[in-house]
Amino acid sequence: MGDRKRSIAPALVLALCLSLAAAGAARAQEAAPEVLDPDLAVSTVVSELTQPIAMAFTGHDEFLVAEKGTGQVKHVKDGVVTRTVLDLAVNSASERGLLGIALHPRFRRNGWVYLFWSESRTGADSTTLDGVRLLGNRVDRFEWTGTALEFDRNITRFRAFQADEGQPLRGNHDGGVLRFGPDRKLYAIVGDTGRRGQLQNLANGPFGPGVSDDQFGGPEPDEAHTTGVIVRLNDDGSAPRDNPFYRVGRMMGGEVGQSLQRVYAYGIRNSFGMAFDPRSGELWEQENGDDAFSELNRVEPGMNSGWIQAMGPLSRVAQFKAIETDMTAPQPNAPNGYFGLQQLRWPPTNIADTPEQARERMFRLPGSEFSDPELSWKFEVGPAGIGFLDSRALGRDYARDLFMGGSRDLLEGGHLFRIELGHDRTGVAVDDPRLEDGVADNLHKWEIMESESLLFGRNFGVGTDIQTGPDGRLYVVSLSKGSIFAVHRDR
Repeated sequence: MGDRKRSIAPALVLALCLSLAAAGAARAQEAAPEVLDPDLAVSTVVSELTQPIAMAFTGHDEFLVAEKGTGQVKHVKDGVVTRTVLDLAVNSASERGLLGIALHPRFRRNGWVYLFWSESRTGADSTTLDGVRLLGNRVDRFEWTGTALEFDRNITRFRAFQADEGQPLRGNHDGGVLRFGPDRKLYAIVGDTGRRGQLQNLANGPFGPGVSDDQFGGPEPDEAHTTGVIVRLNDDGSAPRDNPFYRVGRMMGGEVGQSLQRVYAYGIRNSFGMAFDPRSGELWEQENGDDAFSELNRVEPGMNSGWIQAMGPLSRVAQFKAIETDMTAPQPNAPNGYFGLQQLRWPPTNIADTPEQARERMFRLPGSEFSDPELSWKFEVGPAGIGFLDSRALGRDYARDLFMGGSRDLLEGGHLFRIELGHDRTGVAVDDPRLEDGVADNLHKWEIMESESLLFGRNFGVGTDIQTGPDGRLYVVSLSKGSIFAVHRDR
């Protein structure tokens, strides 16, 4: 499963919305998180938070935690919230809000903390779908004083506002995960925010040559259409000269060229999880499908993940089309059938009929390469935060394994998967022969069939961030339970 095919070349409303946090959380709160290994246990590190979404350790027994809906960053020490160190005016409609946090590799020297957040245009917290400016998603750098986060500078901005003629207002597919890599560069993942342009593998946009992607321009990746991407930045927001499309962008020039210089990977639908392998240093990300094909990807420079021409392995494009055009009702968890790709401007009937046709339609930047996922699920299972366990605190068998949370608690009350990598760390190692083809052929959305062997824990709610703590334990941030949990040895 480490071999990958190459060519040069509704999203899931993450239960971040209050409706799910209210409907599912009541059920999720009743059951305590548990892991299947009897030698391990789960402890609550801190509770009574409001939609916690990401954390960053500032010391051995202390960390910062970001709350999606309040826009607050809180300082936690020894399991107690000591203070609110920052309060941003966020728009938290749907999947917007305070979404990501990362510490600079030299944090102990410079105190720099990076945040990804959706800025409310009213100057106060808001939840309306039209409550952001066009470039309302922003990454800013703050300085940690020991008691507060003070604004230092803006790093970059991304599109937040979704409004197109004939389309309902939306606020999802914002991505928002921030990570510093072993190369000391800042990586940020951004969903497609409903765009249908070149970085979504539509060279001429949703309507054909000569027609803009939307009322703000496109389909070329100008500042408002650099979406469905992972960007790689220097710590001041500039583009590193060794980025895969830096030379292409320099030759192109202008706003589009400058945008391309920042891009590390494209063709990404949406993601809530990104992490670096502590052993190989390679980047991994999970990707959410609409109704078909959740993905786990190893991201190489210049990767084209295939969206919107394909989700899952390219060889399965016919299944991708069949599911997304299925109007049969009722479906489990889809009473109106599966038809649609959320945005109306490019219906699923446009999906290619063959792998060759899908590959030919992809938008090719010089130096790009299409990549099949390392692992996928036929029907969407709702992956969320991912992280590697960079310690032996749970036992040697778990060291440097990848863990994946769930973006809804419909599956095992909020599933936690454990995924082992192969010897060369380029693919997934499986014991279940049903997974040897790289696809869990489940029967419908939120169903675990063929990936039962990956189940590590349940009842974690919406698991939006997974980190290894300084103590070696595995920490899981649960948005819907308002808590942070730690997995540790029990005997």
